[in-house]
Amino acid sequence: MSDQKSKKRLPPLVRLAFDLGPLVLFFMLAKQFYLATAIFIPLATASFAITYWYERRISVMPAVTLAVVLVFGGLTLYLHNETFFKMKPTIIYAIFAIILTTGILTQRNFLKVVFDQAFHLPETAWRTLTWRWIGFFVAMALANEFVWRNYSTEFWAGYKLFGAIPLFFLFTLSQTPFLLKYHRDEDAPETR
Repeated sequence: MSDQKSKKRLPPLVRLAFDLGPLVLFFMLAKQFYLATAIFIPLATASFAITYWYERRISVMPAVTLAVVLVFGGLTLYLHNETFFKMKPTIIYAIFAIILTTGILTQRNFLKVVFDQAFHLPETAWRTLTWRWIGFFVAMALANEFVWRNYSTEFWAGYKLFGAIPLFFLFTLSQTPFLLKYHRDEDAPETR
């Protein structure tokens, strides 16, 4: 029974609603930036807490994201400076790029550690996939910097919802052929 309880997962659409709900509300209130930020922080926290309560596990990406939201959202409200919140995605993408790069350089592939249960790939494939994700995170950090520095707050909020999130899903889907090419079935006999 405890194994079943530890493997509980929210249905994908419910999980998506919890992950995107705070961002959608933020986008809708973006013209009132500080109000949107003040609402976004507790909603993101509640979303994380409910997901943890249900699944009884902490995922790395949402945990890091929440920590950055709390720090930079808090700074935004405390200092009344929206720059901190706009930099939040850049910081998150940079953190993941640095973590993955550090893993590669120290011969500890963190992407493999997280996803090895789902995908069984040879070491060279894990390295290639990790470099692809590093490149993606760097590109997304640069894109966020470009958008928030050159466009209005409303445009930036729209980019986050209608640009960055679809790009994340498209990049993830674009890796499917690579995963299928190198994925090996652990139960299948080895052939030479």
